[in-house]
Amino acid sequence: MPIHPTAIVDAKAEIAGSAEIGPYCVVAAEVSIGPRTRLMANNYLEGPTWIGEDNIFFPYSTVGVASQDLKYKGERAETRIGDRNRVREFVTIHRGTQGGGLLTSIGSDNLLMAYAHIAHDVRIGDHVIMANGVTLAGHVQIGDWADISAFAGVHQFCRIGRHAFVGPYSVVVQDVLPYSTTVGKREIGVYGANRIGLERRGVETPVIESLQTSFRLLTRSKLNTSQAIERIRAEVPPCAEVDELLEFIRTSDRGVVK
Repeated sequence: MPIHPTAIVDAKAEIAGSAEIGPYCVVAAEVSIGPRTRLMANNYLEGPTWIGEDNIFFPYSTVGVASQDLKYKGERAETRIGDRNRVREFVTIHRGTQGGGLLTSIGSDNLLMAYAHIAHDVRIGDHVIMANGVTLAGHVQIGDWADISAFAGVHQFCRIGRHAFVGPYSVVVQDVLPYSTTVGKREIGVYGANRIGLERRGVETPVIESLQTSFRLLTRSKLNTSQAIERIRAEVPPCAEVDELLEFIRTSDRGVVK
């Protein structure tokens, strides 16, 4: 395997033969790196960490390091990363803690842009884009295909639903509805369906219109959430995406951004 002579790789690390470890990388014990994954230079990885195939880590990213949570006392916790992820410069990914299931996990086909931060016990799905400087606090959950714009910050225990778009500099302190466009700093709000993103992914127009009507009832009708849900069930043509939206609201612990 191509390991640069300046790299430090612990004897207890497991490196696939086709993986590449670049200059000045440090790979600690109990780190497993899958085929064709590349550490470009100056990357630091601690275990237990499992990384899949065809990932690329740009310089100065850190993976699997200890949580900044003051409750973390060094308990054995893990980091798991899937396949085909692009992790850009200075991204920080912290391992889990006892209070969050001892696991931080990232799926596959994600783009984590420069200076993004993934805190302890975060769960990220697949096809997620996190732009420059996005900060996820502990226990955050990000659904598949979510798109989070530059310098957005997400509070602990919040959820970002599937296919949601979060605008730049947004401060997220409640759950973000799936399929929504949600933007705001001091006052964050929903601005309808993520129409452009959904169209790009082949979602049919009637489904987008059903979602758009649902968001209008939730956020513009002056109904409370329970009343809006009743109107949605009565008036909006049923589809799996609207059902998912309503289930997301039902299961929210922190409340949802409206």
